[in-house]
Amino acid sequence: MSSRKKILLVGESWISSASHAKGFDQFFTTTAHNGAVNFLKVMSDTDYDVTHMPSEVAQSQFPAKAEDLAQYDAIILSDVGANTILIHPDTWLHSKTFPNRLKVIAEYVKNGGSIMMVGGYLSFQGVNGQARYRNTPIEKLLPVTCLPYDDRQETPEGSEVKVVNSAHPVVAGLPATWPVLLGYNEVILHPEATLVATVGEDEHPLIAARDMGNSRSLVWTSDMSAHWMPDDYLAWPGYKALWVNCLDWLTARA
Repeated sequence: MSSRKKILLVGESWISSASHAKGFDQFFTTTAHNGAVNFLKVMSDTDYDVTHMPSEVAQSQFPAKAEDLAQYDAIILSDVGANTILIHPDTWLHSKTFPNRLKVIAEYVKNGGSIMMVGGYLSFQGVNGQARYRNTPIEKLLPVTCLPYDDRQETPEGSEVKVVNSAHPVVAGLPATWPVLLGYNEVILHPEATLVATVGEDEHPLIAARDMGNSRSLVWTSDMSAHWMPDDYLAWPGYKALWVNCLDWLTARA
């Protein structure tokens, strides 16, 4: 039997459509994108067995019972809006009642599971406020609170990362110099949370951690892939260690 801890990564996928006009003619294409490729690659030879549930799958297949989530030591929500988890197709298409899966996640955490949110256009409050995690059961679990509006901080010039708690296990052994980030979600630190690292001129939270007794929560408020996370991170010696440290801390009690 494998001793690897089980992680459920939800999100990090999208489908884009394009219109191509060539003189008189026009045609359309669609492209499926997976933003978790590099994360999954570096985690493949670690102590973690990561199951990736893309956004388009999560809408219908994300578990509706806390017991079904109990197999996982931690859940990562990354660039997937609250509506995807909240509104099942049975409700959206057929007006049927269905369990509130945001509350299901909260029950899972209450029972000892841990949760992490990674930033993106559909994380925290997100682009145009569409991620919509403010005032949800998920926000109550996090080490940060969400703004009531579009929370993106776009910094194409690059935002510096500053470690403010070098003793925290999440940043243990990481290089002193971090590559810049090209954006992040602006959030507010929860009073019960520990601030580990900041980003940008205003030193907004980048990494924050919260110990809730029998469970833990963690945030990384920038992307785990493009476009906010530039390719420099993939070559950075701390890239793999950062994610392993995050999961080590999250699952320390699992």
